[in-house]
Amino acid sequence: MEINLLKDIKRSWIRIRSEFSRFWKNYLYQSLLAAIVLAIVMLVLTTEHAVVIASIGATAFVVFLMPRNVTATPRRVIGGHIIGLVSGSLVALIPHHAVFSYVIVYAIAVGVSAFLMVALDFEHPPASGTALGVAITGSSFGVWIAVITSSIILSLTHRFFKKYLRDLT
Repeated sequence: MEINLLKDIKRSWIRIRSEFSRFWKNYLYQSLLAAIVLAIVMLVLTTEHAVVIASIGATAFVVFLMPRNVTATPRRVIGGHIIGLVSGSLVALIPHHAVFSYVIVYAIAVGVSAFLMVALDFEHPPASGTALGVAITGSSFGVWIAVITSSIILSLTHRFFKKYLRDLT
């Protein structure tokens, strides 16, 4: 009985999508497009802001592998990251010296960004990562320029290639 359960778990966790064989070229070029655009974006960002880079990477996934999703629209990508920047920057101003206060401040950054994105109709989940990254590393003019530029580059690329992109999720 245990062996069958393990086989079922293995089958449900590791599987290739049924449409993969028909659309393998889309899987390949859309993933490659996401990687290329992210490489260009990383020329703007520095590894000093790794958490912010991670949120931009998540945005690349949404934009290129879920291109028809409402969260992939330029309005939500750019607006969401701006909300993340504002939320993270404001929350980073709260004094947080003890370990417990770090936890609270970083959680507040994510909560505030999520609240504002939903309330203002700019839902873009990776942008909460931007809020967290800015709260952790601090806000700077360079981070603002890098995140906004990255969001614009991803959105423009999405707009120009959208007719060639399929939802792959």
